Amino acid sequence: MKNAIFRTLFALVVATSASAQSSLDSALMRLKEGNKRFVEGKSIHPRQDISRIKETAKGQKPFAIIIGCSDSRVPNEIIFDQGLGDLFIVRTAGQVSTYASWGSVEFAEEVLGAKLIVVLGHTACGAVAAAVNVPKVPGHIVTLINAIKPAAERVKGMAGDAVENAVKENVRMQVEQLRALEPVLAERARKGEVRIVGAVYNLATGAVEWLPETDTAKK
Repeated sequence: MKNAIFRTLFALVVATSASAQSSLDSALMRLKEGNKRFVEGKSIHPRQDISRIKETAKGQKPFAIIIGCSDSRVPNEIIFDQGLGDLFIVRTAGQVSTYASWGSVEFAEEVLGAKLIVVLGHTACGAVAAAVNVPKVPGHIVTLINAIKPAAERVKGMAGDAVENAVKENVRMQVEQLRALEPVLAERARKGEVRIVGAVYNLATGAVEWLPETDTAKK
């Protein structure tokens, strides 16, 4: 009897895990397909009509969280060809996260149910360039630069463009930071209940490059 119960419970856990993974795969594919449409000039601008406005006025259930840069050239709903209520977006220069950002992400995951988290950097990022070149900056801008400096230091001397190398490393480190963020995200990441991936948007082409090394589901 005990063995039968154990097998049943194990089967339920496996089925639930497979279902969750399928849902995460589907969410990521929606973003990839949306960006492909955008790059090809075939955006369909989904879920942006009056009926969607009325629907989302009653509540929201975004399928993904985007932690992105505040740069005006990276409008998330447009580059991913998504609609109202699809994406929960947290934006700061250099997508630097602090307590308010972390709380926002945890709210979207815990309360709104979004399980896919994308850290989205972009090429020619001014905040990253400042961290690489270390200029004198006024006011609180220095806090952004200081947060990105570790990424710039980690890729110093690496072949290729220093800023673009640092852009990718900054994304990688921010993914690592989120996966280790206790108590909510770290626990969810360990259980495979959330998927945290990194990507870089190309300002010149409109294409999003996904960083496979940041996606544990691909390892």
